[in-house]
Amino acid sequence: MNPLLRDVLPVLGLDEAYAAEHLDLAGGSFLPSALPVGTLAAGSVAAAGLAGLALTGARRVHVDPRQVATSFRADQVQRVDGSPVEGFAPLSGFFAASDGWVRTHANYPHHRDRLLRALDLPADAGRPEVVAAVAERPAQEIEDVVTADHGIAVRVRTLAEWMAGEQARAVDAHDLLAVERDPAAGPVAPVDVAALGRRVRVLDLTRVLAGPVATRTLALLGCDVLRVDSPHLPELEALHLDTDSGKRSTLVDLHVEHARDRLHELLARADVLVIGYRPGALAAYHLDAASVAERHPHVVHASLSAWTPDGPWGGRRGFDSIVQAATGISLLESADGVVPAAMPAQALDHATGYLLAAGVLTALRARAEQGGTWRVSAHLARTAHWLLRTDALDGPAAPVEDTGPWTVDTPTEAGVVTGPRPAFRIDDGPTEFAWVGRRWGSDEAEWADPD
Repeated sequence: MNPLLRDVLPVLGLDEAYAAEHLDLAGGSFLPSALPVGTLAAGSVAAAGLAGLALTGARRVHVDPRQVATSFRADQVQRVDGSPVEGFAPLSGFFAASDGWVRTHANYPHHRDRLLRALDLPADAGRPEVVAAVAERPAQEIEDVVTADHGIAVRVRTLAEWMAGEQARAVDAHDLLAVERDPAAGPVAPVDVAALGRRVRVLDLTRVLAGPVATRTLALLGCDVLRVDSPHLPELEALHLDTDSGKRSTLVDLHVEHARDRLHELLARADVLVIGYRPGALAAYHLDAASVAERHPHVVHASLSAWTPDGPWGGRRGFDSIVQAATGISLLESADGVVPAAMPAQALDHATGYLLAAGVLTALRARAEQGGTWRVSAHLARTAHWLLRTDALDGPAAPVEDTGPWTVDTPTEAGVVTGPRPAFRIDDGPTEFAWVGRRWGSDEAEWADPD
């Protein structure tokens, strides 16, 4: 039994006998790492597949670690008209400070601008200027000034440093995956979507990777997923081409009253809301778990964060690469114990996304059987803690050299996109996503299926 899967099966309301009967999980590891990344990856994907199986009543789910590894490395595998797509911007990465290392994230223009402003650099500064500015100052000072300016930078820590800190204790207070009934919400009768004659409706308010991976998984299983973005925060095209497969995409400006009203009209007819913004960031729009439970108690509220909502870092921005650097993973992956490095994939993002999808599917099953108002949550740092503390071992691992059997070419408006096939397959289920490359923000803010 995969150790990660074994740990989350009780949360899914399933047992090892169910997994043994319904899961076809091939052996092998294809994500070489100092940590059991292959175990994390295959287990999280298997969890999502089994949770989908339990909800839909299908017979068996198939998980091949070679497909999983290719999917987790989508940013490295993706091609557009045969050309690779740059995964990280020039100002994202490791920089040597005067007493250690920092890792920055500046893929989005607004994060780049905040980083440069915090470092007192001009808006057109490039990597050489950032290298020089960081080298003059201590790593902790860089973390502090960039964070204070709402940018994203973190001091690279050892595992011991991280685990001795207050934020690590806050992370440990959370479950790897939480699926909980809201005891404060009023009674909600069981909701069997199949009996309503329509698909499960998922309102997707997530960005970047973990959340979009979760909702892409729900779309693969037949849900009507409507991703909602602000027109003021465009998505990176490479991410959209990968993680928005099978979804529809619309733009809603929450600063405008009638647009906020429209979003709540959609929620009134939705089954699931998935939030991937910082904890509390959408509370002003009544999209936090408590407000949704009060206004739309039938809606499953799913949320994810980098650091969990608690502790001194609860409100901080964070990404997979930043969590790796802060928690000690980057130094564990170091070739020489000095220069930090990264895992072979953004595995915290992907694994957390599949876990969140598994939680949503479990909550939908519970809602259909028991009724009630349900909350689901997962966090990148908590996934990192599982990886750092497990006694699981991957065994010898080698990367998938020929990704051809595990990818598919799809003509789109952006060009021919080469990308991974779905990470798992259910008997008689699709081996490709319903579509790839649907234009970002091009859909109406409405559900596909009539009431």
